[in-house]
Amino acid sequence: MSIRPGGRGLRTLVREMPVVLAAMLVGSVLLGALGGAVGLVVGLAVHPATAWFAAFELGVPAGTVGCLLGVVVGVIVRWVADAPAPRRPADPVDDDFAGTPPGW
Repeated sequence: MSIRPGGRGLRTLVREMPVVLAAMLVGSVLLGALGGAVGLVVGLAVHPATAWFAAFELGVPAGTVGCLLGVVVGVIVRWVADAPAPRRPADPVDDDFAGTPPGW
């Protein structure tokens, strides 16, 4: 499956994934990118020569945490989606006759 330019193919690919896997991927990418950006800023402030390593040093653990949080969120979403709908009590009007009256 190829990814077309413009992001449409990527969105379709993520939508076709199982919920848990998609949540895991999204959480990992979002928190990993955020951690990498924070690591880069901190690394540039502390020692610019090794700022690239600081991005990995904070980005990889943040991506791992995002992956684990994505699994938890995906499992909860899957559990809620698979829960049976609440049953409504029978309408007393429907119990008065068998079938629908003519003209309804």
